[in-house]
Amino acid sequence: MAHALALANQKGGVGKTTTSVNLAAYLAEQGHRVLLADLDPQGNATSSLGVDKNSLTQTTYELLIDGLTLDQCVIEEIRPNLDLLPANGILAGAEVELAGMRRREYRLREALAEEREQYAAVIIDCPPSLGLLTINALTAASAVVIPIQCEYLALEGLMQLVNTLDLVRRRLNPTLDVLGVVMTMYDARTRLSPQVVNDVRRFFPSRLLRTVIPRAVRLAEAPSYGQTIFEYDSTSRAAHAYGEVGAEIARRIDLSLRCQPAEATVGANASMP
Repeated sequence: MAHALALANQKGGVGKTTTSVNLAAYLAEQGHRVLLADLDPQGNATSSLGVDKNSLTQTTYELLIDGLTLDQCVIEEIRPNLDLLPANGILAGAEVELAGMRRREYRLREALAEEREQYAAVIIDCPPSLGLLTINALTAASAVVIPIQCEYLALEGLMQLVNTLDLVRRRLNPTLDVLGVVMTMYDARTRLSPQVVNDVRRFFPSRLLRTVIPRAVRLAEAPSYGQTIFEYDSTSRAAHAYGEVGAEIARRIDLSLRCQPAEATVGANASMP
């Protein structure tokens, strides 16, 4: 059965979608069949892969609210080995509609259940909130990956996320665990980035991933072309860093790698001491 990883942080702009898309793309390139589930009403994971989200009629909303099957809503082979469960703005109404539904926290988990065995991994891109959509992701997930940006106030609100994870673990999903913490937007030219990394290391001593994601213009440009960082600039520092992050996460969930990623070339920007 697939490892389902929810990428969650209620703080916006921390790199959840960028990490979700590129992690899914990396695992798919390694030969694993992967489902990328877009659970954010902004639909940025969907558009990042070149899909016109406004033209879609069968999305995560129809899966959660209208009872369509996963097979009916998924866009198959958006890339080799990569399927996409897309989202668009209509998903914003799901928070209100889910509130009155029976087993509202389990809608995604139950929708994934029948088809989950065909995937090696399910990557769930959560919205920047701790509402019912994120709760659905955490209930469906086997583990959580938390992206945190290397900026001031990075830890603000993190305790609220940890409390939510504890609540979900106690009441809905007792096996849920934090698989890893990914530091994003690392800038080695500043003293702030290493300081934030050290703060997070104290908070998550055994969960912090070794590789950090550098602040990079290429990462910001790639979604506008509907491409992953590996497609847009495979030789960039960011592509090397996401390859290292993908390999580290694959090892943590015990997925075999077809090949090891190229050695990172970003030096201090990529790997922490």
